[in-house]
Amino acid sequence: MKVIIVGPAFPLRGGIANFNESLCREFVKAGHDTQIYSFSLQYPSLLFPGTTQYETGKPPSDISIKTIINSINPFNWINSALKIKKQKPDLVIVRFWIPFMGPCLGTIMRIVKFNTKIKVIAVTDNVIPHEKRFGDSFFTRYFVKSCQGFVAMSKAVLNDLNNFTNNQHKAFIPHPIYDTFGEKVTKHDALQKLKLDPKKHYILFFGFIRQYKGLDLLLKAMADEHIKKLNITLIVAGEFYESPEPYLQLIQKHQLEQHLILNTYYIHSDLVKYYFCAADLIVQPYHTATQSGVTQIAYHFERPMLVTNVGGLAEMVPHQLCGYVADRDPQQIANYIKDFYLESREAEMVKNTIQEKKNFSWKAMVDGILDLYHKI
Repeated sequence: MKVIIVGPAFPLRGGIANFNESLCREFVKAGHDTQIYSFSLQYPSLLFPGTTQYETGKPPSDISIKTIINSINPFNWINSALKIKKQKPDLVIVRFWIPFMGPCLGTIMRIVKFNTKIKVIAVTDNVIPHEKRFGDSFFTRYFVKSCQGFVAMSKAVLNDLNNFTNNQHKAFIPHPIYDTFGEKVTKHDALQKLKLDPKKHYILFFGFIRQYKGLDLLLKAMADEHIKKLNITLIVAGEFYESPEPYLQLIQKHQLEQHLILNTYYIHSDLVKYYFCAADLIVQPYHTATQSGVTQIAYHFERPMLVTNVGGLAEMVPHQLCGYVADRDPQQIANYIKDFYLESREAEMVKNTIQEKKNFSWKAMVDGILDLYHKI
C-alpha cells in the first residue's frame, strides 16, 4: 500500500513534525511505502511568534521527506497536489491543527481526490483553535469538506468535528507516546547534565508559552507559602510565543525569583530527556486544550503529571494514579503539588505510568487509520 503523509517534518521543528516522522516510521515498519510531503514555507515570518521555525542537526535517514508545499502560494498548492497525485497513493493522511492551513490543505486535497480513487483521512489536532480569529470557521469548514475520514486524538476534538461535518467516518485514537527524544536517564544523570542542585525538588512546565497554556495559574500556585517551604523549584522550559511581561509581573508580585528556573528558549530535542527525567512532576495547567504532546513525552519518560480538567487531558491522565486532574484553580493546583510531596506519591505514580503508557502505541494509531481507510 502506498501512503503519503502531508504535514510538517524536518527541518521544521515541533511536536507535529515529530509526530509525522514517527507515524511515517510506523507505516514503513508495517510494510507500507510511505513518504512525508512537508512545507517549504509553513508560516510567513509575520505570523510566526517564535525565533525560528527550523530544527538544527541532520535530517532523518530512515524516512523520505519531500519539502515542497508553500502555505500561502495558490499556484504552489496546485503544483504540490499534482506531484502527490502523480505518485498514485492509495491513502493520503493530512494533518490539520490550525484554520490558517485550511485554504492550502483543503485545495490540495480537493485536487488530489479529483477523478482518482485516492482516499484522504485527516488527523485533526484541533478543529476549534485555542485562540480564535476572524475566518476560522470558514477555513476549517473548507478543509473538512475536502476529507473523507477523520482521526481525532481526544474525544473533545471528535465532538468538535460534528460542528463542521456529519460524515460518520470518524475515529478516536489516543495520541501515541513520543519516543523520539531518546531513552530515559536516571534522575541523578539528568540533574547533573542540567547543572541542577540534587537537594531540591523540581517540577516542570514544558513547551512554548501562550496564554491558553496556563503558566499564570501555575505561577499563582507556586506563591503558596507551604510550597515555598517544601524546597520546590519550577523549571519553565520553552519559548515565549507572546509578551513575557504578564508572567514577569506575577513572578515579581509573588516573590518567586528564588523558586524558578526560566529557560525560556527553544529546548533542542537532544536535551528534552534531561528536563523530563530531572523533574518529579510534569505540570500542564492549561486554560483550554484538546490533547497534548507533552503528556505523551511524560509517559515515555515515565513521569507523573498534573493536568487541568480541560479538553482531552483528563482522558489521558487517570486521577491519583498517574498524576492529578485539577480544576483551573491555583489553590487546587497548589494542593495537589503539596499532596504529591507530603504523601510521597512519586514512586507509586511512576509504576502506574509504566502500565498506562502501554495503551498509547504507534501501532494502534496505524491500525486505527487503516481500519478507517477500509470503511471509506
